[in-house]
Amino acid sequence: MTKSRGHVVIVVVNLPVERDRRVIRECLALEEAGYRVTVICPRGSAGLTRLPGSRATDIRSFPQPLAGSGVLSFAFEFAWSLLAVTFRLLGLMLRTRVDAVQACNPPDVFWVLAVLMRALGRPFVFDHHDLSPELYECKTDTPDPRVLAILKWFEKMSWRWATAVVSTNESYRDLAITRGGLDPGKVVVVRNGPTIAEVAFDGNLPHTGRHQIVYLGVINPQDHVDAAVLAAERLIGLRGSADWKMVVAGDGDSLPELRALARARNLDDVVEFRGWLEADEVDALLNTATVAIQPDPPTKMAELSTMAKTVEYVARGLPVVAVDLLETRRTAEGAALYVPTGTPDELAKALDLLLSDGAARATMSRVARQRFVDELAWDHQAKSYIRLWDRLLVETRKGYKSGSPVGGGNRPASPRDTNQTVN
Repeated sequence: MTKSRGHVVIVVVNLPVERDRRVIRECLALEEAGYRVTVICPRGSAGLTRLPGSRATDIRSFPQPLAGSGVLSFAFEFAWSLLAVTFRLLGLMLRTRVDAVQACNPPDVFWVLAVLMRALGRPFVFDHHDLSPELYECKTDTPDPRVLAILKWFEKMSWRWATAVVSTNESYRDLAITRGGLDPGKVVVVRNGPTIAEVAFDGNLPHTGRHQIVYLGVINPQDHVDAAVLAAERLIGLRGSADWKMVVAGDGDSLPELRALARARNLDDVVEFRGWLEADEVDALLNTATVAIQPDPPTKMAELSTMAKTVEYVARGLPVVAVDLLETRRTAEGAALYVPTGTPDELAKALDLLLSDGAARATMSRVARQRFVDELAWDHQAKSYIRLWDRLLVETRKGYKSGSPVGGGNRPASPRDTNQTVN
């Protein structure tokens, strides 16, 4: 039996791990590189103890009875998650050696575990999925300054107590360096997206039949999917409804309201809701689509975040109509037709233009697929991710001080230490 290169515990509480494709890919990459992996996460409907598709990644799940909405509900949910995760991590550490911990946000409360791990001289990696302060701002009509201050403090502690930070794009990395005051050597970009092998790509066969416009992703207030549904209404006025339909695939808090909106506007003939899709269903949907839509509005959160749906679109060579956002441009480049603010009228006009121009769609499709194969695919991102872990655990075993770039260490770095690196 091959000896393990180390035992990494990954903490994720936003979703059960079997529904978090980024964390699944991280687990499989670590396994492939010879690491032992355990995931601590909320319990899914299947009550799994082993990650599907893995050789030996264990799941230590916990019930999540406190999920809800509102500041107090979230506070109780986060406190419960921290207690449940800490209990399971300590239990694991009593039974076996844990060489390192990676915590994925939101929430940004697991810096408490970072203090523990750094005190033990073992690495703690903060996998930065979302900007929690900006997410709160865009989900709340009147953000409470006190709540915002707490979220920013939690975020800062998560950055500063981490041995290393994994950022999902360059904007998140820049924030860790500027807003978090981190040494650039501690922050590594690992983008999100499928592997080349995961994507069933049909080579963009010539379009036949009715055009299909697709939205794929989470359906929460900040995702602005209502603008896509209203764009369908405007598109009827521009070209009728005989040669196209819109498919909305995904789930979220706003899905019931979105269905009601489509019914109220008499759009049932042109807007179809598919719900949450598994990987093979995503392939089937996107490979039969003509155009994809990304209606995220120009908030700070959207401007700085890479949308998972954008990478899924680009991976299948699918032309995209999107709001002109910094990280969306960095992802799609010439594979998208950009609109200024994402109003239904703007989206409808762009959709009409692309549906009427097969040559433009073909060019955008080639650009999209090349971007994915050459740069965005997880095949490339996994190399950076594993290099980070190899470096962290080698340095830890050699007894490097925690002040070295992305190193483990025997002494936890204090917030005062990291203040010296502010640019």
